[in-house]
Amino acid sequence: MSTWSAIAIHPDDSVAVVLRDVAAGERVAVRIDGKIRELTALDAVALGHKIATVAIAKGALVLKYGVAIARATNDIAVGQHVHVHNVASDRAKQATP
Repeated sequence: MSTWSAIAIHPDDSVAVVLRDVAAGERVAVRIDGKIRELTALDAVALGHKIATVAIAKGALVLKYGVAIARATNDIAVGQHVHVHNVASDRAKQATP
């Protein structure tokens, strides 16, 4: 794969943002800490959405930008789409009056 199509901002991130629509079953080149790593998308992932770069256990923190952005509500496999169907934001709960 000659170019990358997803990027993780921080080396500790558990997700990367896809830079174009990705089809289920497609190989995805992810730029992480200046290196390229390939993974297979298990789901279709829309431009701007997140894809798991590591396995994330139910209840574990999801890291983006090197900080926790949510908690997994299900086990998430490498290559799965990470979105509201499998994570919940602790910040959103705190912001609700």
